[in-house]
Amino acid sequence: MMPLSTRFSAGERRAVPPVLWAGLLLAAALVAAVLTGPFALSPGRILELAAARIAGQETPGAEAAVLFGIRLPRVAAAALAGAALATAGAAYQVTFRNPLVSPDILGVSAGAGLGAVLGIFLGLPVLAIQGLSFGFGLATVALVMAVAAAMGGRGETLTLVLCGMAIGALAGAGIALMKALADPDDQLPAMTFWLLGSLAGIRPGDVLLALPPMLAGLVPLVLLRWRTGLLAMGEDEARALGIETGRLRWMVIASATLITAAAVAAAGTIGWIGLMVPHMARLLAGSRFDRVLPVALLLGAALMVAIDTAARSLAATELPLGVLTAAIGAPVFLVLLARRGRGWS
Repeated sequence: MMPLSTRFSAGERRAVPPVLWAGLLLAAALVAAVLTGPFALSPGRILELAAARIAGQETPGAEAAVLFGIRLPRVAAAALAGAALATAGAAYQVTFRNPLVSPDILGVSAGAGLGAVLGIFLGLPVLAIQGLSFGFGLATVALVMAVAAAMGGRGETLTLVLCGMAIGALAGAGIALMKALADPDDQLPAMTFWLLGSLAGIRPGDVLLALPPMLAGLVPLVLLRWRTGLLAMGEDEARALGIETGRLRWMVIASATLITAAAVAAAGTIGWIGLMVPHMARLLAGSRFDRVLPVALLLGAALMVAIDTAARSLAATELPLGVLTAAIGAPVFLVLLARRGRGWS
């Protein structure tokens, strides 16, 4: 495992705070996402509809239905999912002291995927599919922790990661079995599309359901970011500073797992956001976790909103989010790797 450095960088001494740049980028992405889509909406008409809705007036018509029933919920879901995955990735990387860790390190994405394909296989409604996905994601990580504890490696990061890989592989085998048994004309395409990531079916109720677990995980991570950053110094150094490393580590893992499961349940399996965005945030804000986390949160939300906007605008048929995140994330990650070189540790 490679320790994350706690040195200040030149980016931390800039006059304009990196979190401000990230916030402006998110604002621009949100505005572009609301304006862009197959159904064109002008800025003036959006303001008019929003003012009418705030005043309590009825807003009938196709434009209001698209704006309030489809586009705004989808943009909000994309921002929440991106923020959750990026925050979870940053938290996992500092907790495991490894910059190559991603939010699915403990098998939460594979478990959530298994729950979703099981729900599709059983013909359940969308709400039940999302609930199964969320529950299976949390159950998978709970099983990983239980197995690691039973093996006597509860406090060992390596044991936890290896158990996560093993349980995640079992969940992946379950997904493959469900796909093999699924109806190739109806169920299999739905499974494949969900596993590749999509926000096409998001409605206002889905955002309201995803919001509480995401906030329940995001708030502790934000409030504990100063203490969490000390984990990068190592067990002995953190304990010398009065940090109960064991309890803090499990709190961070639980919070990051909760928001990852909620994001996967809402948007499907989306890779690269949780791995790539924390590195982008460290490039902007330096390597202090208390400064990296809010930047990663905002950048993740902005990037996910931009990718979702591209997914529904580039072609007549909507593109899977996982395809775009991989197509964008892999080259960007290589560029960051080449730029940072040996400065990752």
